[in-house]
Amino acid sequence: MNYRNKTVVASVAGLTLEGMDIMFISFAMSMIIAEFHINLATGGLISSITNIGMLAGGIIFGVLADKFGRVKVFTYSILLFAIGTALTGLATNIDQVYVYRLIAGLGAGGEYGIGMALVSEAWPKDKQGRASSYVSVGAQFGVIIAAVLSSLILPTFGWRGLFFIGIIPVIFAVIVRKGLKESPEWLSAQKQHKLVQQQGSLIQLFQNPKTAATTIALAIMATVQIAGYNGLMIWLPSMLQQSQGLSVSSSALWTISTAVGMILGMLTFGQFMDRLGTKRAFGIFLFASAAAVFLYSYATGSIGVLLGGAVVGFFSNGMFAGYGALISSYYPIHIRTTATNMIFNFGRALGGFSPVLVGYILQHYNMTITMAYLAILYCISFIAMLTLKNRQSRKQQPDVLPFVNHENVI
Repeated sequence: MNYRNKTVVASVAGLTLEGMDIMFISFAMSMIIAEFHINLATGGLISSITNIGMLAGGIIFGVLADKFGRVKVFTYSILLFAIGTALTGLATNIDQVYVYRLIAGLGAGGEYGIGMALVSEAWPKDKQGRASSYVSVGAQFGVIIAAVLSSLILPTFGWRGLFFIGIIPVIFAVIVRKGLKESPEWLSAQKQHKLVQQQGSLIQLFQNPKTAATTIALAIMATVQIAGYNGLMIWLPSMLQQSQGLSVSSSALWTISTAVGMILGMLTFGQFMDRLGTKRAFGIFLFASAAAVFLYSYATGSIGVLLGGAVVGFFSNGMFAGYGALISSYYPIHIRTTATNMIFNFGRALGGFSPVLVGYILQHYNMTITMAYLAILYCISFIAMLTLKNRQSRKQQPDVLPFVNHENVI
């Protein structure tokens, strides 16, 4: 297996393990609430604290990966993530659960940006979109694996047994450390003394008005991506049960249909990104997402609901495949993982509150207003995307830090 494929396999596996761990909380939540005699709001804090940990971990491990190497820090983030997950199974009270989930979140937050940086530095510009899409599908694999493991482990071993599975990533970390060499592009950058001094600095993300505007625009897009996904996947099954009279089993079928649409959307988006360019690909999918989620509020009948869900999933989450390549392409190697982790995990932390707002809208209004809110989110992301500028060559911008040439990216 060549180096390019190794970076994809390692990154896919890392995101799969992360997606699996996050879904463990969903499947085990009712048992945790019952054992520790807590209310739903207290239980909900488990996910919130995990997201906060991801934001902090994304920044910390992003800075470390830019300073000390992608592969080395990638393995450390996996180890911390595995330790936090396994310790969760040993918790004797809810406070300990919070602490251990914070630890797991710290590790998980580092994986995404480092993996995407490895892929972007290994693959040529005209193939980064599809490579990024392969990695992004890993999260959906994690959801499927978590569902299977939960059905097998929860009835017999309970929720603690489920989290003990989290020790498995330790083996994966050892394999990655031995089988994957450091990014050649990062190693080459170490020879440039100026770049080494600037590695892993958050200040560099806002070093001048142009860079700051890019960072803010990308953060808005990442936040909308997570907010839209969480709002749709957490509340739509309940909305459909009320508006269409669907049973729980029908809602599960809808979830599967939507997930399939998401996977197909990711793979398609990667091809669009490479063939049409980043800006066109995001423009098409953002516009289509806004239209699809709004029109979906008028879907009727089981066939319409299932097909509509697949279409919504195709466009709304298909874009997830492109964020790693998009963010990585806008920052030079010495702050690439710092930027990718900080921006995307900021989106995770802020966008993670979307279900709260969706729940409020549902309680006081109706499904049409809710879907209009989600459509507006995608319009906001579309506007943010339009503000992104093509990067000029290094010679044309002597007043800023070196950026990669984006003439073939957008």
